Amino acid sequence: MSTREPLSGVDAAWLRMDDPTNLMTITAVLVLEDPIDVGTFKSLLEERLLGFTRFRQRVRTPDRAPAWEHDPHFDLDQHVRRAALPGAAGPAELKARVGELMSTPLDRSKPLWHMELIEDYQGGSALIARLHHAIGDGMALVQVLLSLTDEHFDPSRFPPDRASRSLLPGVVRGALRAVGHTVRAGSRLLEEGVESILNPSHGLHRAKQGMSLGAALSKFLLLGRDSETSLKGELQVAQRATWSGPLALTRVKRIARALDAKVNDVLLGAVAGALRHYLEAQNESTDGVVVRALIPVNLRPPEQAFRLGNRFGLVYLDLPVGMGDRLARVLSVKTQMDEIKGSSEAVTALGVLEGLGHLPVEVEEQAVRFFGRKASAVMTNVPGPQEELHMAGRRVQHVMPWVPRAGRIGLGVSIFSYDGEVRIGIACDAHLVPNPDTIVEGFEDEFDALAQALLPAPE
Repeated sequence: MSTREPLSGVDAAWLRMDDPTNLMTITAVLVLEDPIDVGTFKSLLEERLLGFTRFRQRVRTPDRAPAWEHDPHFDLDQHVRRAALPGAAGPAELKARVGELMSTPLDRSKPLWHMELIEDYQGGSALIARLHHAIGDGMALVQVLLSLTDEHFDPSRFPPDRASRSLLPGVVRGALRAVGHTVRAGSRLLEEGVESILNPSHGLHRAKQGMSLGAALSKFLLLGRDSETSLKGELQVAQRATWSGPLALTRVKRIARALDAKVNDVLLGAVAGALRHYLEAQNESTDGVVVRALIPVNLRPPEQAFRLGNRFGLVYLDLPVGMGDRLARVLSVKTQMDEIKGSSEAVTALGVLEGLGHLPVEVEEQAVRFFGRKASAVMTNVPGPQEELHMAGRRVQHVMPWVPRAGRIGLGVSIFSYDGEVRIGIACDAHLVPNPDTIVEGFEDEFDALAQALLPAPE
């Protein structure tokens, strides 16, 4: 008889949020400079991925209580597919394929992950990885994917074969008790100053005395909707994906220093400008428009980066799309982020998610819709390794991950830095945002304009 391990409340919540129009799957693209064949890639997965127990386990829901159990029929061939792109087999075709896969649910009868290898892509290879959010949050799963590289592989990070220590022991706790436990743990981490907001190398400030957990929850409940734009609406199944060319991280840092801001402030301010550009291209008025984003906040110590499960909160950020001055947009973002760093909002959100995972599905669905209606986008900024990486000796040219969008949110914006470069990626509902490349173009133009305004001209 197989041993079952109950999912934590947060992991169960993400599992149950799956919807045909908004799958809770983390997707990532890794482009290799040189080709890799599927046999070599499978051997690499056996060595560097399958040591994480979760990737051999499936989810079962006896009595509607989801639990992990070993898949007795596990077959690596069922999780790795060799593929080829049509036509020119270039970036446009790769982006189209990513969008197709984002629209395709994972097989619930098997471990919740799948990888597609395009062996021949622009002289090298491309990997499209899909991992369910129930396995772990974006920060943890990106670290797992990076552990496929020669520089980051470390078998000592594999958990023991017994139940993962990150899971709740014994019988699933009640919702209120779970919320209290999670909030207390999160508060303790905040006080210790070891957590990060958007960047795991930077510690969170301590929670302000005046912003209690109760006050943070009240803020969530009383928050109104953001502006009505074409970014809101009924979702459909088809998805689109795209990403930008590389931006120099050193230039972003120089712009941030010129404004006495953080790199994240500059990048999110540029996203606000990009959305203004997009809405204007749709002939929509941007006067006074605010596009609210849900931003995941990492709540795990750096030494637990490879611990699977979900350990992050969510905060709301109002992107000042209606501001015409791009410098003012960045400074508005900076002000809000400074306030968020001193609040308990992220910890409160983690407690809410933990509690939702123990409530009836119908109640959870209503709560997700309630909180999802308050925002138009999900945005993440994940700092990746700044050294060059290789996979079985093949140089990794670039990496682009996307997190899923809970509720009825149709736009996801991901920012990822690697080897001195930054890229922005868009994952969106194809009906709501039919031209995501317009957002990418707006972001690149916004960044160039900030650099022109703030950085000295080269001699």
